[in-house]
Parts: sequence; structure tokens; C-alpha cells
Amino acid sequence: MEKELLRLEHIDKFYGSRQILEDLNLVIHENEFLTLLGPSGCGKTTTLRLIGGFERPDKGRILFDGQDITKLPPERRQVNTVFQKYSLFSNMDVAENIAFGLKIKGKSAAYIRDKIKYALKLVNLDGYEHADVTALSGGQQQRIAIARAVVNEPKVLLLDEPLSALDLKLRQSMQRELVKIKRELGITFVFVTHDQEEALSMSDTVVVMNQGWVQQIGTPESVYNEPENAFVADFIGDSNIIDGIMVRDKLVHLLGKDIPCINTGFGKNVPVDVQIRPEDIQICAPEDGQYRGIIRSVVFKGTVYDITIEAGGFSWLVQTITGHEQGREVGIRLAPANIQIMAKPASEDEEAAHDA
Repeated sequence: MEKELLRLEHIDKFYGSRQILEDLNLVIHENEFLTLLGPSGCGKTTTLRLIGGFERPDKGRILFDGQDITKLPPERRQVNTVFQKYSLFSNMDVAENIAFGLKIKGKSAAYIRDKIKYALKLVNLDGYEHADVTALSGGQQQRIAIARAVVNEPKVLLLDEPLSALDLKLRQSMQRELVKIKRELGITFVFVTHDQEEALSMSDTVVVMNQGWVQQIGTPESVYNEPENAFVADFIGDSNIIDGIMVRDKLVHLLGKDIPCINTGFGKNVPVDVQIRPEDIQICAPEDGQYRGIIRSVVFKGTVYDITIEAGGFSWLVQTITGHEQGREVGIRLAPANIQIMAKPASEDEEAAHDA
């Protein structure tokens, strides 16, 4: 891991009487692609605005390279922001938009010319210097906004849902472009999105947020495969989340049966949340399953089938690459390694912090 660049310590933020962030603690490293992920109103954009200097915390402090920047205005921070609305100047051509910040800094004409050329090449828009920004597509405008930000050589680039206005194919293309640009520049990206697929496909680190609290911080793989609570499990991808009892290490009581798992350290006869991903459930002959059930619905989704099976008093979501006949009796098998055990909140306060 690269060295620490940004640290947010014990941040509280209120808008009037409404608390948006509560005791937020976050470390961001050099050259990291970190994504703040969560539903609307979870505090992710407020966190981004605090880093950028557009808001001040009501409590706590923000450190940049070890220096306290909590009260530093945006123009004095080594940070640039690309907003959801790109805020390009319609009365300026592409080159003038990119040069805007450099002219304010008093850079020479030759320096600015070189920077414009470099930035346009970086975002694959060579030759667009004199184009009318209002005539560009959404994807091209987004690239110009990124070019305008990177010519200022920030140590951190903040991106506030910059792809949300684009159609699916263009959004996926721009996801790949952003990762490539980040690698070329070697700077830190802090990206805000509510789109889980976007977060998982682009990030080094994902910060899952809900109701002003950080729910989990980890790699895309860890937040998907090892969610720390029911909110993360439900928000990241599809999940079957079921009440269970941890009988002892490596054995959970689930829907009336003792089922082997690989989890340890929860104690004996402890209530837990049990998560099983739809793609990790095996459909088999009724006599071969741990549970017997009936297929209630089959929906083709293009690459997989979403299959609903009533079994053990629970409605299971199963995803397979092959279709099955609705109304047929089948068995369900669960491999121990595919069962994720999560601790239940110990109190009402903890439940507010760690669940939707």
C-alpha cells in the first residue's frame, strides 16, 4: 500500500438539525482509487465536499500529507473536483475551458498550450482544441471536464457521480477510461457513486456508507464476498439473508437444519445473519439437497436465469446459467465455503449504525 495522503478524523457534519455524518474516520492513500458507495442521503457527497473544502465539518479534522487543512479554502488545496454536472463554460471552446484554471494561476502561454495538448491526448480528444463544448456528446464533455481538472496537477481528483448521466455502454466505456487515466497520472482518485457495479469494477478500495456511517471498508472482493453486516450484503449484489443460530464453530442452524459452514469465533447458540449469494446455490435432485422446494418463477436476465425457489419456509433467489422448469420440485445444496455468517447488531444504536 502507498503512503497515507488524506485522513479524516472523527468527522461530524450537520445540515441544520439533521446529522449527515457521525464520527467518520477514513484514510486515503497515495495513488489509490477509492470509491464512496451508498444510497442517496448516506453522506458520500458530503464527505467529498469536505475533502474538497466546499464544506467544513462541525467536529473533527482533515489532514493532507500530515498537515491540518480543515479550514483551508478549496483553491489552496491540492485537490480538483469533477462534478456530476460538468460545469463547462458554454461561451468558451474546449481549449479555453481546459486553460481556465491555468490562466488564473498566471501560467505562460507556452505552458498552457503544452498542457492542453497533453490533456486532450490523455482523454483521447486530440484535435478538439477549438470545438464548441455545447456540440459535444455527454461522454466528450465529461472527458473535457476531466482534462480541465488534471492540467492543474492535483494530488487528488474528486469525482462526484460523473458518469450518472451517460447511457450504459458509454458509462462502461468511461469506467475503463477513468481507470486508465488514473494509472497514467499516478494520482489519487476519490469517486462517489450509488452504482455497486461501478464501484466493484473500478476501485482499489470501496467504502460502503449508510445513514452517515461507514459500514465497511475493503477491496471490491472483500466487500462482496465477506460483507460485515446485513446492509452491506444486501446493498452489494443480490443476496439471500436468513436468520440463523451459530450452534458452534463451523455449524449453523438454518431453517430447521444444522448446516456445515467454515466460520468460527461467534460462540455457541448465538443468533446470526446468514448470507448466501444466489450464484453460490446449487440446484439438484430433491433427494440430494439439504432442502427440498418448488420452483416458483424463472426469469431470463440475458446471461443468467433468476430462479425463485420456495424451500424450508424461505423464498430463495438462485442464479444459474441454465433454465429450469417452473413448478418442478428440486433440491438446494449449500457448500460450507459459500455460507457467510454475520454478527447481528448488539443494540438498537448499533442497528441504526449498521443497517438500513
